[in-house]
Amino acid sequence: MSSPLAGRRLGLALSGGGVRAMAFHAGVLRRLAELGAMESVAHVSSVSGGSLLVGLVLRSGGYRWPGSPEYLGAIHEQVRQTLTNVSLIGETVRNFLFEPRNWRYALSRANLVAQAIAQHWDINAALGDLPARPIWSINGTTAENGRRFRFRGANAGDGITGYAYAAKFPLAHAMAMSSAYPVGIGPLSFAAADYKWVRRAVESEPNRAATIAPRFKRLHLYDGGVYDNLGLEPLWNAGSGRLRHGAGGIDFLLVADASARLGIRRIPGPLDLRRAQRLANIMSEQSRALRVRSLVNALRTGLVTGLYLHIGSQAAVAEDADSAAADWVMPLTPSQVGLAAAYPTTLGRMTTADFDLLSRHGYETMRLREARLQRDPALVAAAARRRVLGEEIDEEAG
Repeated sequence: MSSPLAGRRLGLALSGGGVRAMAFHAGVLRRLAELGAMESVAHVSSVSGGSLLVGLVLRSGGYRWPGSPEYLGAIHEQVRQTLTNVSLIGETVRNFLFEPRNWRYALSRANLVAQAIAQHWDINAALGDLPARPIWSINGTTAENGRRFRFRGANAGDGITGYAYAAKFPLAHAMAMSSAYPVGIGPLSFAAADYKWVRRAVESEPNRAATIAPRFKRLHLYDGGVYDNLGLEPLWNAGSGRLRHGAGGIDFLLVADASARLGIRRIPGPLDLRRAQRLANIMSEQSRALRVRSLVNALRTGLVTGLYLHIGSQAAVAEDADSAAADWVMPLTPSQVGLAAAYPTTLGRMTTADFDLLSRHGYETMRLREARLQRDPALVAAAARRRVLGEEIDEEAG
């Protein structure tokens, strides 16, 4: 049976989650490459760790989106080597402690993360150097207005601030913005006054865009996960439940969700600042859950054709191994899947064993779901009728 991605125009949403997300998503890309589907990716929307991975993949491919053979032959291993040899957060701390000129970034430490990305990942391109295809939406959050700030191609902005042409803006800074976790890293300071801003054209004046002055000379841009840790908004309209018309003509939505699990634990004491962090994590988890439930409903009812893969999924268990090809090895056990899902949200250096575990989990989560659909004629028939290739998750876990 042919791949469910054959002939599709793929929209790829890669969640945040630090290096945990990078490794998980790298495994998903490995499976896409095996299916010959890297060439089918029309739009990538990323947050935090997802943005870091895409930037690293593009740099490894000479700032071109790699074809499937190139990803399998070299780039996956280059990503593995980078994440297991470089501690991005460690280099950031060193840049701050031992470079007095960097002390000015004490309250906007994402600028230091950008330095580390440029220096130690060798990412020195600008937004204008990125390929036109696939479209890449790098998502963040504007602290001044609470909207999703995005870099898309050579353009930057949000719905309230407006949009600016930023072809010379460093890619490393855009990646750092998307990863600017509020507590540990802090915002990226963005010099809004250096750019010309316009509003989007309205329907009554489709060929005009009004020039506007930014309300603030500087914007403070945080992690895209503050607004939407799944990176869904550029690809999918939660209100209508359908794919967005301006998303590059995609007709298949693949969402890889490596978000941290909230966990059950005793809350810190009333005077402990970690209590406030716990409450913020609860609100973030509920926001994610609402998005996931809406998405899964759209998949199940046929509004969207796609696939939702989440870290820790118990779809990736040994019971599906008999449906796989002859080259299949025994899938991860539930305890191994649990270890992968529990990996902390960090930008530190990974061990090779941890990278391989998380990457394999991402790979298997996708491959086993595909194998399960193709093995069971009833599921395949249901998918054909309802145009659903979404993952089955229970509502409470969602």
